[in-house]
Amino acid sequence: MSTQDADPASPSQAHATSAMRISTQTAATLLVFSMVFTALMAGVYQMTKPVLDATALEAKRRLITEVLPAATYDNDLLADAIELPATPAIGLAEPTRLYRARRDGQPLALVLEATALDGYSGEIRLILAVQADGRLAAVRVTLHKETPGLGDYIDPKKDKNKAQPWITQFNGRSFSDTPREKWRVKKDGGVFDQHVGATISARAVTNATGRALAWALERTDALFALPAGSQWKEEKP
Repeated sequence: MSTQDADPASPSQAHATSAMRISTQTAATLLVFSMVFTALMAGVYQMTKPVLDATALEAKRRLITEVLPAATYDNDLLADAIELPATPAIGLAEPTRLYRARRDGQPLALVLEATALDGYSGEIRLILAVQADGRLAAVRVTLHKETPGLGDYIDPKKDKNKAQPWITQFNGRSFSDTPREKWRVKKDGGVFDQHVGATISARAVTNATGRALAWALERTDALFALPAGSQWKEEKP
């Protein structure tokens, strides 16, 4: 009795097998590539992280120097910091850091951030230094989207008056010489100037600065008393 050979695989089955083999090889190649790429990126990150961290610290130091000269304090201000949670009272929707400046071990100034939520084109972020004697050392705008050539004079880098930028009128002010109710632009009955046709930007910065100053002064002793690295917790009235 004759035997019959087995039917060879059909062309479609052979094609499917070949396609599966190619797909498997491709997937394996991509997996190896991804692992190698990830390892390389991790290595690059580890090598560059110290440089990036140093650059970020230097940028923060330069920003702080704009509101509080380094020569005025003798502690490591960037290390003498506490964590602020989101603080709606000064416009902060996210956690930030508050820095404490000291001289000869005594409180000198608080450096904190604040946000004006009512700028003409959105949020205006600020950094300010509040001295332990109750005076505002200075305030600077760190981020804004105000109209170029109109409302952006709140930023001294954009202010055309280089001799006396608009924002320097806050330097050295306190509630002793400028009552709290007067921390408004002149158009609103306050004492601070504003540019004609661009009041909204000035109003937002002025009001936010007054709020931040009041907030800091009410908590100065408690803020200085916290250990470095701890988190501020607002006491409920």
